[in-house]
Amino acid sequence: MENLIQRTETYQIIGTCMEVHRQLGFGFSEIVYKDAMEIEAGINEIPFKREKEYSVLYKGRPLKHKYFADFIMFDNIIVEIKAGKEGINNEHISQTLNYMRASGCKIGLIINFGKQSLEHKRLVL
Repeated sequence: MENLIQRTETYQIIGTCMEVHRQLGFGFSEIVYKDAMEIEAGINEIPFKREKEYSVLYKGRPLKHKYFADFIMFDNIIVEIKAGKEGINNEHISQTLNYMRASGCKIGLIINFGKQSLEHKRLVL
């Protein structure tokens, strides 16, 4: 297998998401899964910040509007939580890539709790 950066941390985050999905199933709103992820990350001693604020720069100047990453885990992995029955789509990928660029994070995970089986996508800049 190729050498994945932050492989162990990524697998630990995905395992945490799988436990949340096992406990709650699918069909809740995003906020419910975010609350559960916060508890499960604490149980698994995963360092995280929830709703971390980032500025977007334009030509070196911060724009008025900021964005809030759902989670930053291990100080450098963006984790975006979704709960859509349509699954992970190109809009989610674009959003997460933009968040990664703005934050300087090289790894992003999109997690979708909205289907019968947990979906996840790992992005790398």
